[in-house]
Formats: sequence, C-alpha cells, structure tokens
Amino acid sequence: MRLYAIVAAGGFRRHATYRVATAAGVFTNTVFGFIMAYTYIALWDERPQLGGYDLSQALTYVWLGQALLMTCAMMGGGFEDELVERIRTGDVAVDLYRPADLQLWWLAGDLGRAAFHLLGRGIVPMAVGALAFDLAMPASPLTWLAFLVSVALGVVVSFAVRFLVALSAFWLMDGAGVIQMAWLCALFFSGMLLPLNLFPGLLGDVARALPWSSLLQIPADVFLGTCTGGELAGAFAFQAGWAAALLAAGRLLQAVATRRVVVQGG
Repeated sequence: MRLYAIVAAGGFRRHATYRVATAAGVFTNTVFGFIMAYTYIALWDERPQLGGYDLSQALTYVWLGQALLMTCAMMGGGFEDELVERIRTGDVAVDLYRPADLQLWWLAGDLGRAAFHLLGRGIVPMAVGALAFDLAMPASPLTWLAFLVSVALGVVVSFAVRFLVALSAFWLMDGAGVIQMAWLCALFFSGMLLPLNLFPGLLGDVARALPWSSLLQIPADVFLGTCTGGELAGAFAFQAGWAAALLAAGRLLQAVATRRVVVQGG
C-alpha cells in the first residue's frame, strides 16, 4: 500500500506543477459559474421550487458542479489519454510486467489528481459563489464529512468508468471516440447540465440509476441535506456498489488484455 500512497502523492504533485493552468481553470470555472448561476436565477424565478430545490439550493448546486467538474473528471482530463497512448504504442506491456497492479497504479494516481483539483480548482470558485450569492451551506461538520465521503466514492466511480474506456483501446487501437462518448455521458447523466431531479419520468429514473449520478447529483444531495439517515446510507451503498462493480469489470478486462499481450509477446 505504501507504493500506491507514493503514486497518489506523485499524482498530486504532478498536477500542482501546472500553476498557470490551474489559475486559468479556476478563472474559467468561476466565469461559467456566474453564467450558470444567472441562468438558474431566471429559470427559478419562473418555476420556484423546481426539482424540489429552492433558489438558494439551486445556486449551491451550480457552484458544486463547478467545484467537482475536474475533481470527478466529468470532461476527461485524467489518466485515460495517457493510458490509451501507452496501449497504442505498446508501452503498456512494460506496465503489465511491473510488480504493481495496473488498475491500482492508475487509481492511486487519479486519486492524487482528484485531491489536487478539489483543493486547487474547487475551493476558490465555491468561495466566490458563496460571496456573490446566498448559498445553502451545511451547518453541521458531519454533513461536510459525509459530502467528502460521497465525493471520494464519486471519484472512484469516475475512475472505474474511465479505466474501462481506456482499456477499450486494446481492441479499438484509438480510444478518442470512446473517450468523447464517455465524457458526453458524464456531463449529461451526472447532472452537470441540469439536476437530475428535473428530468421527467422514466428518463429521470434511468439517469439516477446510472453510475454517472455518483459524480455530482448524489454528492450535491448529500451537501444540500436532502439525503439523511437511511437515504444517506442508501446513497453511499449505491456509489460503493457501482464502484465495486465497475472496478471488478475493469479487473476482468485487464486480465483479458494481459493474456492477449502475453500471447502476442510469446
């Protein structure tokens, strides 16, 4: 475990190196936060309590989305491009022969990346939003703790999806199209464009049942206090269940890919 802790710390330091890019990202998230916030204000003026949120909760949802956009890599920007390139060039064969698990190696690095983006690109936009608008901030430290747990589970779910997407390059050789499809699904079904509470009927039920709801909608519900008691336990179980299932699928696909590399190498 010490090895993976070092990899996670390295992932954090790696992304902390790009200070100008981080500052540009903070600026971009803040600007889009204001654009989305005023759009939501106009929408909620016409439809108060839309989706069960009052205006303060809706605005809080906007800024949470900006804080978690890169943390949960809803538009990519994680490890997947690098892993796809290593698969395409054949360098992944070296990774598979190392005395370290491929999935855990990339997971550790991605957790370090997510931790940096939560601190580096999440706190400032959220603070600016709290200064500019009346946000529904939790009063209880336990709510903040539950939110951080939910975000961590969301990051693992996000990683597991993107790991599967990256491994598809063993068969497709070019994962660009699959990566784009994955982040489009993440944007839509995470609730980044609109809260999933606003999705009507069957579409809303399906969207909330998909793994991408773990990236934003569920952490936002925890933050806003709409998940408490048994509902909070159910939300954690939902996220953990998807994380376990997707990680298991990734491990199975990794085993198949490893066998293929060994056979071709032999």
